[in-house]
Amino acid sequence: MAGLHVHPVKGCGGYPVASSAVDLTGLRDDRMMMLVDDEGVFLSQRKVPEMAALRPSVVDSSLSIGGESFPIVPDGPRVPVVVHAWHGSGVDQGDAAAAYFSDALGRSVRLVRTPPDLRRETTGETTGLVGYADGNALLVLSLSSLDGLNERILERGGDPVPMDRFRPNVVVSGWPEPHTEDRVRRVAIGDVELAYAKDCVRCAVPMVDQATGLKSGPEPIRSLATYRRDADGGVTFGMKAQVVRTGTIAVGDELDVLEWRA
Repeated sequence: MAGLHVHPVKGCGGYPVASSAVDLTGLRDDRMMMLVDDEGVFLSQRKVPEMAALRPSVVDSSLSIGGESFPIVPDGPRVPVVVHAWHGSGVDQGDAAAAYFSDALGRSVRLVRTPPDLRRETTGETTGLVGYADGNALLVLSLSSLDGLNERILERGGDPVPMDRFRPNVVVSGWPEPHTEDRVRRVAIGDVELAYAKDCVRCAVPMVDQATGLKSGPEPIRSLATYRRDADGGVTFGMKAQVVRTGTIAVGDELDVLEWRA
């Protein structure tokens, strides 16, 4: 395995880790917090691309960003929140955190965390639990898939894109064939076991430069549309997975594919 990436606040920038505990909802701390507007609706890079340039990290039970540190409130009064069609609740993280992110984004937002008793169920070939991620616990991508895409982008006269455009959790090396992850149905990594949920249908977020928070389209979506069309009209890149056995994984762990697509 070539990389692990945690995105503690949904829609904001992520950061690499050498190892991570894996819960039923995915990598520890990944997308367990999010920013919501005054109506409780989640913010994403689809409409607020500048979120990408905000890079919070979890340090000693606090959220650290820009030299500031905000203690994470694990439980407390619940507020209603919305993620796509899902209506649930979040634990408000206080006025100081809200003021920081509101100032950074130039709009009124609140920071919320998943309540400890949250049980948000997923859909797909394998179902399970998830925090505030769009739909499933983990996103798995291989280096060979990115290499294959970038070859096509270069052929069209575009600039190659980095892996962070796709915001994966698990980056796999050693699979020579692009999109091998599409065929994986069950895989063991360390003492963790993951199972295929669905192909990842991409939105406009991969056209956002994750370093600057600026839109930088039309690639990679333009090139993906030439060979990765989904039956419903979107484009796919990466595999969404659910956790069927928790544990710990680390960069350098070998992947043992237990079941391939028939």
